Amino acid sequence: MASSLLLPSPPHSSSSSLAFSSSASSLFNAISLQNLAFNESRSPICAPKCVRCDLPEPSNSLNGKAIIPVLNDRTLPKFLESARMEKTVNRNSNRLKLFSGTANPALSQEIAWDMGLELGKISIKRFADGEIYVQLQESVRGCDVYLIQPTCPPANENLMELKIMIDACRRASAKNITAVIPYFGYARADRKTQGRESIAAKLVANLITKAGADRVLACDLHSGQSMGYFDIPVDHVQCQPVILDYLASKMISSNDLVVVSPDVGGVARARAFAKKLSDAPLAIVDKRRHGHNIAEVMNLIGDVKGKVAVMVDDMIDTAGTIAKGAALLHEEGAREVYACCTHAVFSPPAVERLSGGLFQEVIVTNTLPVADKNCFPQLTILSVANLLGETIWRIHDDSSVSSIFQ
Repeated sequence: MASSLLLPSPPHSSSSSLAFSSSASSLFNAISLQNLAFNESRSPICAPKCVRCDLPEPSNSLNGKAIIPVLNDRTLPKFLESARMEKTVNRNSNRLKLFSGTANPALSQEIAWDMGLELGKISIKRFADGEIYVQLQESVRGCDVYLIQPTCPPANENLMELKIMIDACRRASAKNITAVIPYFGYARADRKTQGRESIAAKLVANLITKAGADRVLACDLHSGQSMGYFDIPVDHVQCQPVILDYLASKMISSNDLVVVSPDVGGVARARAFAKKLSDAPLAIVDKRRHGHNIAEVMNLIGDVKGKVAVMVDDMIDTAGTIAKGAALLHEEGAREVYACCTHAVFSPPAVERLSGGLFQEVIVTNTLPVADKNCFPQLTILSVANLLGETIWRIHDDSSVSSIFQ
């Protein structure tokens, strides 16, 4: 289990500076190899086997299992490098505390390592009847506390655990409590499409707020409107830079590239992604959904013949939409199809669909833990720990978060 991994001690300093360069034309230029050294002496932070996410010629499977990039002494990937970062962010950790829930402890440990900190001591137990018990085992009085807990499957268990963690911090007199939610569950239930439906995203936002959270840090919400459901500040981190940095290492010609939205609702996301990829052309898969997790592809808007198609979405659940879209792209003459998403939910039968030969590569991030049984040779998992770590430093220092992505 990822939670049982023994990790190296945090470094005493982190001297690199971070910022995302938005120059679209530079993504497919030649990449200097001298800064991409992989330190093989370090132990992996996330299971299973690992490599850097920005290697120019990445090997994305080993013994049939996905690999996860690991941080090394070069500190951070290119999209976060900037000479001004160290001057603008005060990295004083005296009043900053990180605590991890049980949903994704490997990511939490990697974030702490990247920030040069140690995770706070916390006891989380389950009673015989399933009730959750949380006790902080160190003082947080007057501290800025960051609770790292995605609400991934089992969603209800992890959501309840997060709320109890928040309550424990509030009752322990924490100064500020930030819920770091790399994957925000229930985000798809963000509006009423039929009569007598609930808007569960708003309900979950209310629950987290009422529990005592002062701020939420989330990655790639299903829709931007979900930020408005919270009555507290929300920092919305986009994980696109991590995927863009990786795609740049593949040296794909911009003339051969087309970005594809798997549905009409994801056009804005795909357009922003395409703009960063040398303003690549955009194609749209028109689909009709007959029910939850049931999609039927109708037709393709745009030209993909002879091109490398990059399908972009926020999550892959059962992979029905993206698999049918990939099949349509091959029918329309696409040379290769890549799938890119932030959240790898991978509900059955996602793995069978994704590993069936439709995709050259499936690129996801580690906002959710990916079980060994859900790994397959085409899968590459990129780490967002450095991005979240930098965002936490900026929130703690009252510095700009949006400047990371400019």
